[in-house]
Amino acid sequence: MNDTAELQAIRSSSLKPKEDSLRSIFGNKSDAIAYAFIKEQLEQKYSPTIQIITEANKKHLIQGEGKSTAFVDLRLLNQIYKPNVHFQTINKMLPEMGLFIGCVETISERKNRLRTQLPKLLFKPVWVADFMFNRVLPKVGLTRRLYSFATKSRYHVLSKAEVLGRLSYCGFEIIDYKIISNRLYYSVLKTGKPKTDLNPSYGIIFKMRRVSKNGKIIGVYKVRTMHPYSEYIQDYVVRINGYNKNGKPNHDFRLTSWGKTIRRYYLDEIPQLLNVVRGELNLVGVRPLSEFGFRALPEALQKERIKYKPGCIPPNVSLGITGFKGVIHAERIYLNSMKNNAFLTNFRFFWMAMYNIISRKSQSS
Repeated sequence: MNDTAELQAIRSSSLKPKEDSLRSIFGNKSDAIAYAFIKEQLEQKYSPTIQIITEANKKHLIQGEGKSTAFVDLRLLNQIYKPNVHFQTINKMLPEMGLFIGCVETISERKNRLRTQLPKLLFKPVWVADFMFNRVLPKVGLTRRLYSFATKSRYHVLSKAEVLGRLSYCGFEIIDYKIISNRLYYSVLKTGKPKTDLNPSYGIIFKMRRVSKNGKIIGVYKVRTMHPYSEYIQDYVVRINGYNKNGKPNHDFRLTSWGKTIRRYYLDEIPQLLNVVRGELNLVGVRPLSEFGFRALPEALQKERIKYKPGCIPPNVSLGITGFKGVIHAERIYLNSMKNNAFLTNFRFFWMAMYNIISRKSQSS
């Protein structure tokens, strides 16, 4: 990674800190709430040596003595060129368990801001145009480079899930976040080096890393229903919200608004037929799980699962069973039946699933 320019920008101007250096940046009442959030996060870090980057001067820095153990970046992430490079640079400068605090205007907060700033008749057309130009074009292969050339990628429209996912991808663990004055402030700890995966999910159709037969990792195709980089915070979402009745993460903010409709009609599962053609999946079988999801299963079930190929249609859809424990129970029923007669089991479970899907008793989760 070529981060020389970013390192020079951060290291360039430094000032000896004053006790009220952070507080002096915040003036009005709403800013005081942001100050309180940042102060609370810093107080959890024992005697942090803080470096502050301000919006007023991108090179201005209030630097403590010795090596910094905390960075506070008060610039909007939306206006920073190549967010991942920025995060990776901060990661490189921080020691292990170093603290990083930043802020971003998320999609929802951007929408709220435009709604309050524009007349009612202008809001919808302006919002649609803004979303298409600054959110859709950067994610389509044919227009991504053109958008980057024209704007230098300094007007990102970022979702909460994407920002937190990018941070996790770049070696940080999420500690806390809070929406204050149309900004999402986030607090993270450096817990490792940035990941070396050069192809995090970004396009409309993407491949998910999933555990297959004999523990082999395969790429399962799917239509995107979640925000980019969502796969890197699955463990975080499960840790704070647990699982829903379908055995998926509960209150999953990674899911897009259009994703719910796509899942309702199983359109997101269609690309998996390519995996079936390639011999990587069966039509029916245990759901192909991420490594995190696989490790969350009982050890005995893990051993049974990897004896067979996973499938597009999971057993709980065939049996009409919901809930995390219900999904596990359905898989055990299916796997026990597979021991006796695999062909008849898959035949029977397929038509049971078709009945449940057509009768709308089940939907993709």
